[in-house]
Amino acid sequence: MLKVVLLGTGNLARHLFDAISKSDRAKIVQVVGRNLNDLAWFSHHTAVSNDFNDVFEADVYLIAVKDDAIVQVSKCLAGKPGIVAHTSGATDMDVLIPENKGVFYPLQSFTKGRELDFKNIPICVEAKKESSLQILKKLACSISSNVQEVDSDQRKKVHLAAVFVSNFTNYLYGLGHEICIEEGLSFDLLKPLILETAEKVQTFAPRDAQTGPARRNDQLSMQNHLSLLKNEKHIALYKLLSDAIKEVYEEKL
Repeated sequence: MLKVVLLGTGNLARHLFDAISKSDRAKIVQVVGRNLNDLAWFSHHTAVSNDFNDVFEADVYLIAVKDDAIVQVSKCLAGKPGIVAHTSGATDMDVLIPENKGVFYPLQSFTKGRELDFKNIPICVEAKKESSLQILKKLACSISSNVQEVDSDQRKKVHLAAVFVSNFTNYLYGLGHEICIEEGLSFDLLKPLILETAEKVQTFAPRDAQTGPARRNDQLSMQNHLSLLKNEKHIALYKLLSDAIKEVYEEKL
């Protein structure tokens, strides 16, 4: 049974706690964090502390804090015998102070109150030592059926890709939501389209799945759309995305 200390109390920490708590191969022996209100929830399930200098000994220390706090938290673990691993997609493994270091990155969007099945979440692992890599893989395999060995350069690139397909896309959902609300329409009208677009890329390459006015170079429709937009930033974004799509497909038009 792997002993795990979880450092952090945010969305990712809560989801990791829930997933590892269901594992029969790992156990969280302590949660450490600054937020006393969040620690109160964890205290019903395991030992907690708000002192990063009062950390139990464990096989793995998972740092699930904001990226700019990773280095400082890792300093508190410099003398610990276990593996110190951060959970960030955009941070190099070598920022960690301890020599026995690694990365345990679940590639998913985590939202408070939204339950997820960790079995379907890819976990990207990396470690400085081969023995530590095997332990992180063992921990990852205890909660997920999709575990990948990914180095820091690859992980930062896939994190960048994730920002495009998730964060930026969700922002565009928000613009669509605004347009619907302004016209007294339900955003539910767009949900089947959103689902179909997401399901299509499960079997088609995104380039092959592209549709819409810019893909067809339908100038009349695009001009009509632009005339309906009032926000200059939204107009600029529409033009930017449309031009980018047209450039990809101009040889086929």
